[in-house]
Amino acid sequence: MEASSLMNEGFTLMLFGMGFVFVFLTILVFVTSFMSWVITKIEKNVGVIPDEGVPSPSTFIPPHGPVAEQIESDDKSLITILSAAVHKYRSNKK
Repeated sequence: MEASSLMNEGFTLMLFGMGFVFVFLTILVFVTSFMSWVITKIEKNVGVIPDEGVPSPSTFIPPHGPVAEQIESDDKSLITILSAAVHKYRSNKK
């Protein structure tokens, strides 16, 4: 095969591939926009915040089970280790 023929085939394949991706993504945008439009027409209160508010996602769940005893007993040693690490870090940065 000649080099120019191989380059032409590669260029044609590249154009077909890029064209297919462009068409697919364009159709995907239109389909998702249509789905969004349909959902907002069917469900009237999409995006409306309820009167009672939204529950906070940062709810603290205390440790429980067999691991909880280990966590509670290690608190003092953990605080000591963290304090020493912070002290060493600050002393090295001066």
